[in-house]
Amino acid sequence: MISALNRLVDLVEEDFDLGELARSLGTTEYHLRRMFSSLAGMPLSEYVRRRRMTVAAADIVRGSDDLLTIAVRYGYGSTEAFGRAFKAVHGANPGDVRRDGGPLRTQPQLRFRLTVEGSIPMDTRIVDRPAFRLIGHAARVPLIHEGVNPHIQQHIAAIPVEEHGRLKALGNTEPAGLLQVTDDLEPDSPEGSELTYLHGVAVTGDTAVPDDLDAIEVPAGRWAVFRTSGPHPQALQTAWAATATEWFPSNPWRLRPGPSIVAILDRAADFSTATCELWMPVEPA
Repeated sequence: MISALNRLVDLVEEDFDLGELARSLGTTEYHLRRMFSSLAGMPLSEYVRRRRMTVAAADIVRGSDDLLTIAVRYGYGSTEAFGRAFKAVHGANPGDVRRDGGPLRTQPQLRFRLTVEGSIPMDTRIVDRPAFRLIGHAARVPLIHEGVNPHIQQHIAAIPVEEHGRLKALGNTEPAGLLQVTDDLEPDSPEGSELTYLHGVAVTGDTAVPDDLDAIEVPAGRWAVFRTSGPHPQALQTAWAATATEWFPSNPWRLRPGPSIVAILDRAADFSTATCELWMPVEPA
């Protein structure tokens, strides 16, 4: 996977077809985007935009071509669209940079390297599950990578206490217990983009859904299940990051589209610590 990501970085400097590249590397566009985003700390689309505007800035400062020629060279159909993308990266218009020589913000070319760590074994199991449903209370919330998501907290706090007991009674299959589900997230979504969050339980595919609950249909497939324990949510978020940096590069599995599920197995009364299971949909690499 590391070599695949470095090949992808090399091709960003040219015109390339991500789907074709993924197929040639024996993986999927979805997995490449998810791994790139997790390891680079930014979506692939954002890195492509920053790199192309970095290279375009040199052409503008040189002044040998007009702005429309440069815009077309970097994939834009008009100087207006190019100007908006350029300003979003550099904070200045192309014309101002041509006149003043700056300001410019450079995006260096990334290079991925595998650091051999693995000193702490990851408690993982692979589970083959038939189709099932996730039912509960759903909301659209912004993506936040680190720390507690206040929008999710607000959503959960608005659910009556007695409703948690009702949901637990409805759950009848794995993953067990009350679940925190994220879905409808694009593979390289930036922080702040919206996702569907569902607070609920898992039920078998033939279980009727109460009229007042939302549902997510989950097709049959395999899941990698990571068990975490410690300060919450830090231990869970550290494990989530380690799946990209350590587990996927070392194991013959890749991500497939589907919801990510966190099952809370045990927790302190104030939720300062917790034991959780992180369920991620996978397929053979």
